[in-house]
Amino acid sequence: MHSRFLFDSPKWIFMGLWLAGNAALFGYTFWKYYAWNDYHYLRVITGIPIAFSRASAAALNLNLALILLPVCRNLISLIRSSFPCGRTMIWRHLNKNLAFHKLCGYAICFWTAIHFVGHTFNLERFIYAQELPDEPTDLRHELSELPVTPNGSWVNPVRNNDTNPLYELVILIPGWSGAIATVCLIVMFSASTEFIRRNYYEIFWYIHHLFIVFYITVIVHGFGGIVRKQSNPEEHDFHFCQDKSVNWTKIPECPVPEFQPKEAETWMWVIGPLCLYAIERFVRFVKRFQKVTLLEVIQHPSNVLELRMQKWGFHAEAGQYIYLNCPAISHIQWHPFTLTSAPEDDYFSVHIRQVGDWTRELADRCHCNSPAPVDISQMPRIAVDGPLGTCSEDVFQYKVIVLIGAGIGVTPFASILKHIWHEHSHPDNTTLQKVYFHWICSDTQCFEWFVEILQSLEDKMEAEGTQRFIDISMYWTRGWDNEEREFIIETVYEPRDSITRLRSKTNFGRPNFGEIFTNLAYKHANESIGVFFCGPKQMSKQLKAICTKYSNFDRLGTRFIFNKENF
Repeated sequence: MHSRFLFDSPKWIFMGLWLAGNAALFGYTFWKYYAWNDYHYLRVITGIPIAFSRASAAALNLNLALILLPVCRNLISLIRSSFPCGRTMIWRHLNKNLAFHKLCGYAICFWTAIHFVGHTFNLERFIYAQELPDEPTDLRHELSELPVTPNGSWVNPVRNNDTNPLYELVILIPGWSGAIATVCLIVMFSASTEFIRRNYYEIFWYIHHLFIVFYITVIVHGFGGIVRKQSNPEEHDFHFCQDKSVNWTKIPECPVPEFQPKEAETWMWVIGPLCLYAIERFVRFVKRFQKVTLLEVIQHPSNVLELRMQKWGFHAEAGQYIYLNCPAISHIQWHPFTLTSAPEDDYFSVHIRQVGDWTRELADRCHCNSPAPVDISQMPRIAVDGPLGTCSEDVFQYKVIVLIGAGIGVTPFASILKHIWHEHSHPDNTTLQKVYFHWICSDTQCFEWFVEILQSLEDKMEAEGTQRFIDISMYWTRGWDNEEREFIIETVYEPRDSITRLRSKTNFGRPNFGEIFTNLAYKHANESIGVFFCGPKQMSKQLKAICTKYSNFDRLGTRFIFNKENF
């Protein structure tokens, strides 16, 4: 339990601070509009909805400021690179930037709904107060009749007693600006579903840029000035004067109350993040035109394309990723790909499986289906943004590590395994003594390129007599037929696996992690074992629970430290 809490503690601390910030802003502002004397006469007209609408606006400002920061990926990369990689678990949680971006988006929708409902009641009550008959005993009507003066003494923004909510929505600045902002938010939220992002990326991209209109109208909305507080509470004490509204101009102690708009706040919250995001977009624009030299295009089996590239000043760590753009296909589509090269290579590479329109068109433009060799000069121009993501130097903090890749989650381990082997070849650089690598897949043909990397590692280990340094276990979970099974049984005693041609044999079915971790606990008693996983969320939760369960199993003192890689 201790190791699990240690890994997750930065996330929970940050989440606690975020929730506390939202709650504190909402609570303080609600109390301010519910209890402060400056807003007493405003509450007389609107009642408690004004407190809800203003409190939700305060929390909304916080999330409007925060939501832009997680998508400043170059800023996040700069923060990460400014500190020693792998020294703290805090930086690993920076990879959750898009999850926090979505969380802020949900919070914005939630607070907007409360803000909208609150102001709907406020507008109705402003109109109702203006339409009340002229009776001296009704303070709401007296307040609504306060004239517009150079000192701005009015408190009710509805100035006409023959009106309707739609008309006021159109003529009041906060009305039309709030309506436009709300419509933009609804459209952006609707177009941000995973289905649209994956299948209609350009629609998602274009619609998401309604955030420009959204932020402009939100800032304008704050300058509308319809929420007003009393500016002369010392001269006009409402405790004494509110029951004497007919004689306000006659009693010296009760001059006419004057009101002034509250100071606009939204622009102060968002101006900094907007400037940072503008710098982020400028940096991306510049990177688009930095020269990337395409060294080699390799067509692997099962429609996997490998690009080997060079770029001035580019240096990546194991486990990081880049964004690729091919202007010949689309100027706006940037797609993330995990680096499969090691930091020690004199190039950086990615392996791209041709499964979508963009990847297939990239393969076509790289002439992968051409029967004759094509000169590299005829390849399309490629733009690169990155490297990004948390590096995987944490693997060298342990003497024993377990690497588990499931499905496409095996991709980061191409770079990590290469880097581990390079460091192992220089023993003075690392204390890592044993690596257990588990690969779980349902279709080995999709990752034949990865098998080539494993074969190379096995050959190097055999050549140096260190075959037991990396223990490889593969699990084929489904997809084999009876004929393949019979062939596998017949060749089980051959020195190489009949499917992968590795010396390590393929297992059929899902791994028994309980048995695996029990054996590890007994084999490496009193040892801290780093567990690094990349794959589906459900399996991640399962492995995290298993690491907690088998830490100090049978009082052996073994601790499993769970780490989740991102791809």
